[in-house]
Amino acid sequence: MFSAKRFFAVFIAASVLFAAGCGSTSSQSSTGEYIDDSTITTKVKTAIFNEASLKVLQINVETYKSVVQLSGFANSSADINTASKVAQSVTGVKSVKNDMRLK
Repeated sequence: MFSAKRFFAVFIAASVLFAAGCGSTSSQSSTGEYIDDSTITTKVKTAIFNEASLKVLQINVETYKSVVQLSGFANSSADINTASKVAQSVTGVKSVKNDMRLK
């Protein structure tokens, strides 16, 4: 009986430590946040590719904690604004940092 209680206590302690290891910090995403950010990145890239005026542009997309960062070069400031609006329209995006530059 005593060893069963000890085993249960060790199991609970290990579970708590494991769960704490999967949490996020201010400088590192948790596993769930990383997967969510990857999904958002894919959705933004798809949305930009499906926008006819942006298909030919080279736009890099990165996501960290649901904040999307766009970088690359565009032919006009209208293209830069369109890319930002398209990214902002994607579900799950908190904000967009647009670091795109004119060619």
